[in-house]
Amino acid sequence: RRHDLKGRGLAAGIPKFNLDRLASNSMASHRLIQHVGKRYGLTVSETLYDRLNVYYFVEGHALNDKPRLAKVAAETLSKVLAHDNPTGETPMNEKEILKFLNGNQGRREIDDALRALGQLGVHGIPKFIVEGTHMVDGAA
Repeated sequence: RRHDLKGRGLAAGIPKFNLDRLASNSMASHRLIQHVGKRYGLTVSETLYDRLNVYYFVEGHALNDKPRLAKVAAETLSKVLAHDNPTGETPMNEKEILKFLNGNQGRREIDDALRALGQLGVHGIPKFIVEGTHMVDGAA
Protein backbone atom coordinates (compact mmCIF):
# COMPACT_ATOMS: atom_id res chain seq x y z
CA ARG A 1 0.00 0.00 0.00
CA ARG A 2 1.35 3.40 -0.96
CA HIS A 3 1.28 6.17 1.64
CA ASP A 4 -0.12 9.39 0.19
CA LEU A 5 1.46 11.64 2.80
CA LYS A 6 1.29 14.69 0.58
CA GLY A 7 -2.39 14.18 -0.20
CA ARG A 8 -3.19 13.41 3.43
CA GLY A 9 -1.43 16.61 4.52
CA LEU A 10 -3.55 18.66 2.14
CA ALA A 11 -6.70 16.80 3.22
CA ALA A 12 -5.82 17.46 6.88
CA GLY A 13 -6.05 21.18 6.16
CA ILE A 14 -2.39 22.18 5.94
CA PRO A 15 -2.94 24.99 3.42
CA LYS A 16 0.71 25.40 2.46
CA PHE A 17 1.74 21.76 2.60
CA ASN A 18 5.09 21.63 0.81
CA LEU A 19 4.76 19.10 -1.99
CA ASP A 20 8.41 19.44 -3.00
CA ARG A 21 10.12 18.60 0.26
CA LEU A 22 12.30 15.53 0.57
CA ALA A 23 11.64 12.81 3.12
CA SER A 24 14.33 12.69 5.79
CA ASN A 25 15.27 10.59 8.78
CA SER A 26 13.46 12.01 11.82
CA MET A 27 15.51 10.34 14.59
CA ALA A 28 17.30 13.58 15.52
CA SER A 29 14.06 15.53 15.85
CA HIS A 30 12.40 12.75 17.87
CA ARG A 31 15.37 12.61 20.25
CA LEU A 32 15.33 16.38 20.61
CA ILE A 33 11.60 16.59 21.35
CA GLN A 34 11.94 13.84 23.95
CA HIS A 35 14.92 15.60 25.56
CA VAL A 36 13.12 18.94 25.64
CA GLY A 37 10.10 17.29 27.25
CA LYS A 38 12.22 15.80 30.00
CA ARG A 39 14.08 19.06 30.59
CA TYR A 40 11.32 21.68 30.24
CA GLY A 41 8.03 19.77 30.35
CA LEU A 42 5.32 18.57 28.00
CA THR A 43 3.93 21.98 27.02
CA VAL A 44 7.34 23.18 25.83
CA SER A 45 8.07 19.95 23.93
CA GLU A 46 4.64 20.09 22.25
CA THR A 47 5.31 23.67 21.17
CA LEU A 48 8.63 22.58 19.67
CA TYR A 49 6.88 19.61 18.00
CA ASP A 50 4.34 21.97 16.43
CA ARG A 51 7.11 24.26 15.20
CA LEU A 52 9.03 21.33 13.71
CA ASN A 53 5.91 20.16 11.88
CA VAL A 54 5.74 23.56 10.16
CA TYR A 55 9.51 23.47 9.61
CA TYR A 56 9.22 20.11 7.81
CA PHE A 57 5.77 19.91 6.24
CA VAL A 58 5.28 23.57 5.28
CA GLU A 59 8.77 25.06 4.96
CA GLY A 60 10.20 21.86 3.48
CA HIS A 61 13.38 21.64 5.57
CA ALA A 62 15.01 18.29 6.31
CA LEU A 63 14.67 16.97 9.85
CA ASN A 64 18.19 15.51 9.66
CA ASP A 65 19.86 18.85 8.84
CA LYS A 66 21.26 19.14 12.36
CA PRO A 67 22.69 22.69 12.19
CA ARG A 68 19.43 24.09 10.81
CA LEU A 69 17.38 21.99 13.24
CA ALA A 70 19.48 23.30 16.14
CA LYS A 71 18.93 26.88 15.00
CA VAL A 72 15.14 26.63 14.73
CA ALA A 73 14.91 24.69 18.00
CA ALA A 74 17.02 27.28 19.87
CA GLU A 75 14.88 30.11 18.50
CA THR A 76 11.69 28.28 19.50
CA LEU A 77 12.91 27.45 23.01
CA SER A 78 14.08 31.01 23.56
CA LYS A 79 10.67 32.42 22.58
CA VAL A 80 8.59 29.87 24.48
CA LEU A 81 10.63 29.93 27.66
CA ALA A 82 10.70 33.75 27.73
CA HIS A 83 6.91 33.62 28.31
CA ASP A 84 6.42 30.35 30.16
CA ASN A 85 9.32 28.65 31.89
CA PRO A 86 7.92 26.07 34.35
CA THR A 87 11.35 24.71 35.32
CA GLY A 88 13.21 28.02 35.47
CA GLU A 89 16.03 26.48 33.43
CA THR A 90 17.90 28.56 30.87
CA PRO A 91 16.89 27.66 27.31
CA MET A 92 19.39 25.48 25.47
CA ASN A 93 21.26 27.54 22.90
CA GLU A 94 22.04 26.55 19.33
CA LYS A 95 25.50 25.21 20.20
CA GLU A 96 24.15 23.06 23.06
CA ILE A 97 21.37 21.68 20.89
CA LEU A 98 23.78 20.85 18.06
CA LYS A 99 26.06 19.04 20.51
CA PHE A 100 23.05 17.04 21.74
CA LEU A 101 21.96 16.23 18.17
CA ASN A 102 25.46 15.05 17.24
CA GLY A 103 25.45 12.60 20.17
CA ASN A 104 23.34 9.53 20.85
CA GLN A 105 21.54 10.50 24.05
CA GLY A 106 17.92 9.32 23.92
CA ARG A 107 18.40 7.14 20.84
CA ARG A 108 17.93 3.86 22.70
CA GLU A 109 14.62 5.06 24.15
CA ILE A 110 13.34 6.06 20.71
CA ASP A 111 14.53 2.76 19.19
CA ASP A 112 12.82 0.81 22.01
CA ALA A 113 9.57 2.74 21.51
CA LEU A 114 9.67 2.14 17.74
CA ARG A 115 10.26 -1.57 18.29
CA ALA A 116 7.34 -1.81 20.75
CA LEU A 117 5.04 0.10 18.40
CA GLY A 118 6.10 -2.10 15.48
CA GLN A 119 5.19 -5.20 17.49
CA LEU A 120 1.73 -3.69 17.99
CA GLY A 121 1.41 -3.09 14.24
CA VAL A 122 1.86 0.67 14.44
CA HIS A 123 4.00 1.85 11.53
CA GLY A 124 2.75 5.41 11.07
CA ILE A 125 0.80 8.21 12.66
CA PRO A 126 -1.82 9.12 13.53
CA LYS A 127 -2.96 5.76 14.84
CA PHE A 128 -5.63 5.22 17.47
CA ILE A 129 -5.99 2.14 19.65
CA VAL A 130 -9.55 1.79 20.92
CA GLU A 131 -10.15 -0.20 24.11
CA GLY A 132 -6.78 -1.86 23.68
CA THR A 133 -8.01 -4.06 20.84
CA HIS A 134 -8.98 -2.07 17.72
CA MET A 135 -6.53 0.00 15.68
CA VAL A 136 -7.71 2.81 13.46
CA ASP A 137 -5.59 4.91 11.11
CA GLY A 138 -6.43 8.55 11.72
CA ALA A 139 -5.23 9.82 8.39
CA ALA A 140 -6.34 7.05 6.08
